[in-house]
Order: sequence, then structure tokens, then C-alpha cells
Amino acid sequence: MSEDFPSTKFDRGKIFAKTGLKLGANYAKRYLKKSVGKSESKDDTRKFHSDNAKQVFSEFTKLRGTALKIAQSLSMDQGMLPEEFADVMSQAQYSVPPINKALARSIIKKQLGDYPEKIFDSFSSDAIAAASIGQVHKATLKNGKEVAVKIQYPNVRNTIESDLSIAKTLLKRFIKKGADLDEYFDEVRKTLLEETDYIQEGEYIEHFHERFSDGKYVTPTWIKELSTQRVLTMSFIKGRHLKEFLQEDPSQDARNHFGQLLWDFFHDQVEQRNFIHADTHPGNFLFMEDGQLGVIDFGCVKKFPESFTRKYMQLLPTHLDQNEDEIRKLYTELGIIKPDPDDPKKEEEFFRFCKNYGNTFAKPYRADEFDFGDPEFKKKINSFAKQPPIMNEPRGNKNFIYSTKVHLGLYSLLMKLEATVDTRRSKEITQEVLANMEAE
Repeated sequence: MSEDFPSTKFDRGKIFAKTGLKLGANYAKRYLKKSVGKSESKDDTRKFHSDNAKQVFSEFTKLRGTALKIAQSLSMDQGMLPEEFADVMSQAQYSVPPINKALARSIIKKQLGDYPEKIFDSFSSDAIAAASIGQVHKATLKNGKEVAVKIQYPNVRNTIESDLSIAKTLLKRFIKKGADLDEYFDEVRKTLLEETDYIQEGEYIEHFHERFSDGKYVTPTWIKELSTQRVLTMSFIKGRHLKEFLQEDPSQDARNHFGQLLWDFFHDQVEQRNFIHADTHPGNFLFMEDGQLGVIDFGCVKKFPESFTRKYMQLLPTHLDQNEDEIRKLYTELGIIKPDPDDPKKEEEFFRFCKNYGNTFAKPYRADEFDFGDPEFKKKINSFAKQPPIMNEPRGNKNFIYSTKVHLGLYSLLMKLEATVDTRRSKEITQEVLANMEAE
């Protein structure tokens, strides 16, 4: 267990730099060995990637906060990283070493006015989950109700600015000179600051509980009187995470059932045209024994501008219709391709790449049902991540940061489930929402 939390830009920068240098040296040594003809077995390759990922994860757990948010993003990757790397990084979605028990206890005392044993009927001093921004303890209220108490790590909010500054400096080494990153980083900064405000998250919990309490989904209820900006108390939801569910070797019917619920949850949010649960990763969903889908962690919630939402949703029917002129028009309006590029030939190559990627992304909507267990589909999705013609220049509207995270996250979950889903209602929802937007 660790109670250290480096909070200064200097201390965190040292860890970032150390990690980068060590990783770079390891891969350079491997490249040198291969260049002189030394062979490497598949097992050796897997072990190499896994060992390096473990080193990075070990350092990132010391930093927590924004650094572990990066690890979560790496674990969602579907092709740019070795599979072993993504597997190790997925730990950031479930559990990292918790902070010292005494420190957790003192945070509750400072935030709620007394020690946990005085406030709750029972309180587990061992965290049941620990992730990037905070850790969760199970407790029981005086009235017998089971709750989850989320405690924010000390100084997390204060480290966001320094972490993003370091990340921006590092990223500038790899992107095209003169490319503007400000709007992207501003969007990430705004979202991370909101994620560290547990009162805001409590309000989102209430909002989603009102919207999704029809029996298919289970969301927590907010215990407002036992919450502050740094401590969040909510009702406890019991269920298995995806990894645990898959370890049980579930039937195809069970896989399809939960896959359909995940698919429907995404499209139900689209239909309601309001806030979107924008953190679609395995740690935020619970597969419950009674067949319901538990949805937890409402720190990252987005409401996209209508202008962006309309264009983003128009991508689907436009790709399904194979209307190349309309696709090009939408890509230009969304900032994916440039109307007056410096290199027209390269830009056209990028357009073709994006169009083919979009066609693949739209494939699940082409028939009445789709099998996300199709290995060819996964292979094709991964191939696009590995070979973009333009890699060193930010493209697209800033809202793509989270809209893509939601949509790609959904596909990633469904591919891991190998679920077959019925897509008929989702197509109707898209058509209805677009028609309503056009009528307004």
C-alpha cells in the first residue's frame, strides 16, 4: 500500500520522465538485438511487452490522478498498442494499490466531521476498489442500508494542471509543428476538474437514477447528507465486472443478453438527448446475477453541443448510404479533413482511410443484428488503429475526445463479450432523433 502522492509538478515530472526514459531504453535494446539477427519467440515477445507495461503501470500508480486516466485510455486501445500492454493497463479500470487506511480515515473525519466508525453502523477499512482519482469503501448506514463511500485521493485536483502541462510538453515532440492543442487540452482539463467535484457527480447520479430505473438497468442513489466535494456516499450495487463475468465462462445467451443491455443503454441515452455517461470502460459496468446491468461511476458525464451532436449522428446514415459527397462535407465541417490542405494527395489518402474506417464502424447497423464476436470485424477495427496515414496532427472537433471514447468503448466491451445484438431499435432512434433535430 502507498500513502505517497507526489503533488508538485517537479516531483510528478521526474516520475513521468523516468518512466519514459526506461521504456525507451528497453525498446531500443530490443530493436538492437533484432537488428543483429537475434530471434524472438512469440512467448518472449508477449513477456517483453507485458513486463514493460507492468513497469509503466507501477510508476503510474504512484502518480494516480491524471496519469492513471492515461492508463485507462491505453487499456481501451484496440490496436495501437501490443495486446499485452492493454491487458496490464486494464488494471487501472478495476484496482490500484489503495492509500493508507489511517489516511483514508482522516479524510472522512475532515470531510464529514467525524471518524467513519461514528458516522456509519459499519465501515470496511479495506477499500473494495481503488482507481485513478479515488477509492471506494463498503459501509452500512445506521438504518441498515448498504452504501459505497468514495474517498478522493489528497491533492488530486491540484495535480491536474501540472500533469496536463507535462503531457502537453511530451506530446508536442511527436505532433506536427504549429499544430494547436489548446482546445483539446482545455476540454480535458474542464472534464477532469468536474470529475474531482463529488457534489457534481452526486447530482449526475440523481439525474441518471431518474432516467434509468425501469428494471433493465440499476444505478446508485446519492446519499447527499454524507457527501462533500471530496467524499461521495451512494447506495451499494452488487455485481461482477466484465473480467469476472467472462471468467465464469458464460453461455452465449448470457453474453448476448448483457451485450444487448450495453448497446441499448448507449442508444437510450442518445434518444433522450441529454447527459451521456462518457466513461465507457469495463470498470463502470456490473453484470448482475438477476440479469440487470449495473452502471456506476458518474464522474465523467458529458452534454455535447447540439451542433456537434447533429453532425456526429449524421455520420451514420451518410455512411450507410455511401454518399461520398455528404461524407466529405461532414468530415470537413467536423474538422476531420481540411478544405485547403498543404498536401492534397496526402489529405485525399487520409479521407479514404477515414471513410473506410467509418464504413467499418457503421457495419453493425447494416443488418437487423450484428455479431461482435466476428474475428474479422475485430481484426479490421484494429487494423485502422495501426495504420493511420496522418498520426502527428490533431484532427477533428474537440468533442470527439469523449464521443469517440463512448462509442469505441462500447464496441470494445461488446467485442470482449463476443455478443450478438439486435440493432433495429437503435437505427430507429438515430432516425427519430435526427428528424426531431431538423424540425427544431
